[in-house]
Amino acid sequence: MAPKVWLIGAGPGAADLITVRGMRLLQEADCVLYDALVQPEMLTYCPQAELIDVGKRCDLASTQQAFINKMLVDAARKHSRVVRLKGGDPLLFGRAQEELRALNAAGIAYEIVPGITAALAASADAGVSLTSRGLARNVLFATARVGHGEDPSDWVRPVLAADTSVLYMGVKQAAEVAAALLAGGMHADTPLLIVENASLPSKREWPLTLAELPQAANWQLQGPAILLIGEVYRAKLALAATPQAKLA
Repeated sequence: MAPKVWLIGAGPGAADLITVRGMRLLQEADCVLYDALVQPEMLTYCPQAELIDVGKRCDLASTQQAFINKMLVDAARKHSRVVRLKGGDPLLFGRAQEELRALNAAGIAYEIVPGITAALAASADAGVSLTSRGLARNVLFATARVGHGEDPSDWVRPVLAADTSVLYMGVKQAAEVAAALLAGGMHADTPLLIVENASLPSKREWPLTLAELPQAANWQLQGPAILLIGEVYRAKLALAATPQAKLA
């Protein structure tokens, strides 16, 4: 059997949110290279496979992308069925394109299995539609984070123009995000929602305003968090206690 790699979206956290196709391929895999955010429960779906941790962890020891690319190619040359298990959806802020280029260069076949991204899980947890009728006709997925060696991107203008925006990897940069949006003209009372550990039993959420966002940079969150912005969260904000009280 010719070697093949499947890039599978593990989803936002909960092990049972992986697709049926993704689970079937895990159960058939010879080798699985998995991200840091993949829940241990999901790895029980593939007890027959060699497991390789290639996780990236913010501000902690992480596997370099070039090394991940090499390990993926090496695994495909050793095994017939290799799974690259990536948190959320592989093609959304997952650096999948770099891995696909490495596979293409090595002449290794691949297939992509999409997954549920954190924005959708956070919205489901909050019970708020990203496109609530009369308030939002468009949604933007963006990140303010700039990787090593990358040029800064103009993420502010698209966020200002969108009805609902979702910022990935933005909570630790909360003060910088708030300053940039305020400088761009976004109102200080714009409603936001921070969701931590979307889809997991440990999920938590904090409605707040743009003016209150800088304080979130000091919160000691225990899991991945996502920032949602827009008028669709106004009702959440009206019902909420102060962010400080909710965090305590």
